[in-house]
Amino acid sequence: MADTMQFDLVSPERRLASVTATEVQIPATEGDMTAMAGHVPTITTLRPGVLKVIGPAGTQEFVVLGGFAEITATSVSVLAENALPRAEMTQDVYNAMLADAHAQVKTAKSTVDNEPGPVDDAARLLADMVAVGTHIGLDPKQSNFG
Repeated sequence: MADTMQFDLVSPERRLASVTATEVQIPATEGDMTAMAGHVPTITTLRPGVLKVIGPAGTQEFVVLGGFAEITATSVSVLAENALPRAEMTQDVYNAMLADAHAQVKTAKSTVDNEPGPVDDAARLLADMVAVGTHIGLDPKQSNFG
């Protein structure tokens, strides 16, 4: 068994990575997981978080906001709803993402009367976004939204 695998990350806007990796740390909805060569085949959904790819060329980090990861013994393919290299996640970009998450919560609350479902999902998205920002050193309180 080889100790490397293929890693690919795409979002609707662009292909972000196609590299050889020894380890991929994934923010899965059921908890963080690490995929390595020889991993059992798995498909998991992503929650907002930092996806870390470690390989012969070094470590790369990406902020992902949902999607799916398909893991096999020889590869990890991530189809992200929204993703950016960690270096592109500025306070302004984060503020815009938080404003969008707040808008989703507001929309969900105005369309559903105290029923579990979209409101809970939107609130979870907002909480995950705040956690991601805090994890990477951005301030959710610095955002300017109404």
